[in-house]
Amino acid sequence: MRKIRLGFVPLHRRGFDEKWAAEVRDSIIKVSSKLNSIELVYSSSTLTENGLISDENDAQKVISLFKEKNVDGILLGTMTFGDELAGIKVAEEFYNYPLAVFGTKEPKIKPLNFKGSDSFCGTLSLTSGLYRRNIPFIFLGVLSPNEEAFSRHLENFARTTAIVRDFVGARLGVLGPRPEPFETCTYNETVMAKIFKQRVVPLTLLSLVEESKKLSDDDHEVKATLEDFKSINVTNVPFEELVKIAKFEVTLRKLVKEKDLDGLGIRCWTEIESYYGIFPCFVMGRLTQSGIMTSCEADIYGALTMLIQYKASLETVPPHFIDWTIMHPNLPNVFLAWHCGNAPPLLACPHYPSTLTYHSGYYKSRGIKCYGTLDTVIKPGEVTICRLTEHEGQFKMLITKGEIIELNDAVSKEALKPGSGAWVKVDDLEKLYKTIALEGFVHHASMIHGDYSESIKQACSILNIKIVEV
Repeated sequence: MRKIRLGFVPLHRRGFDEKWAAEVRDSIIKVSSKLNSIELVYSSSTLTENGLISDENDAQKVISLFKEKNVDGILLGTMTFGDELAGIKVAEEFYNYPLAVFGTKEPKIKPLNFKGSDSFCGTLSLTSGLYRRNIPFIFLGVLSPNEEAFSRHLENFARTTAIVRDFVGARLGVLGPRPEPFETCTYNETVMAKIFKQRVVPLTLLSLVEESKKLSDDDHEVKATLEDFKSINVTNVPFEELVKIAKFEVTLRKLVKEKDLDGLGIRCWTEIESYYGIFPCFVMGRLTQSGIMTSCEADIYGALTMLIQYKASLETVPPHFIDWTIMHPNLPNVFLAWHCGNAPPLLACPHYPSTLTYHSGYYKSRGIKCYGTLDTVIKPGEVTICRLTEHEGQFKMLITKGEIIELNDAVSKEALKPGSGAWVKVDDLEKLYKTIALEGFVHHASMIHGDYSESIKQACSILNIKIVEV
């Protein structure tokens, strides 16, 4: 799990209860230390009085500290009324960073002397100052550090920070042009570069295949990759085909490292298969599993959707790139989330065998078996399903939730073959499908196990990506 480094600014206004402010600060630091996803960076009591930030001089000190420690995001909290100018100074200096604001609850009521904090009031001075300056921020609420909600909000913000920091400036490789019939997979490099500082690196499939052919069968990386294949059933694949698949993966990984890529969109079901005789699907799933988000059919916005979900999980759960394939013929609100054998192997349901095989439909008329797809059923559980798209320079994100369910009847099992997929139940499939159609979303999406909707929504609000939630 990647740790997210947050710069914590405990704001205090002199004249309010400084002892209370210091106690709240210390409690927040203690709670955050128990969260594996977060590393809090904050002023020591030697840098500022009691480690609190009470004026703009204190703010300048933590600005220098945060730059030295290379923080990922900023956490502004009012321990008492809070000095809003100090908080605003930090926010201005880190304008392009994810920023969260929260207030703290009053101390327990004591007769005639309970108004020792006034954070409830002072937080509004801070937020209104940020609003006047058009500084985007996430508001976490008015919380006590010992509440379960505080830890939950803090962890969500860490996930949000991870998304924003890695989405901006992302580098995506595109291997080959999109399939001619799939206008679905168009993307706008100019808008991506202008808004998010992203880069699309065009790569040639045929040159990649040629590099693969140059590798020796005895290459140590090829042999290690072949050995790793044994985690699934590969007995259906001739050894010479396995070697080709392994060489293709090794070459791709080298290319990703050389070009410093965060993900890939691969042109599949044409050039690679006809020229090299393998499908890239299994390799694509393995790349995604290792943190290199890889989408089918050269879908760059699809790869970016996968990147957002993966960062929301703090790099602990790989997503699966899917089609909205079919509605279940018998069950309401159930659809097939599927693609042609590209699932990360660790997402496989343990009750069903995962088998490396050939695409049964492709080249069938020519009697050719083109190997490299993974036949598997995705394990059950709660999932978040998303899709990023762009229209006339405005990006928007579809966000919905569902549950992968196990269906053992013959009709349901047959529909899963071949390829990688699962039956997913949602609250209202008709409404979801209508929204996809009317909002201009496409037949591709990314699905990840777990509920990451809150952190993805927060990231979208920071990035000015319109949220379409169903």
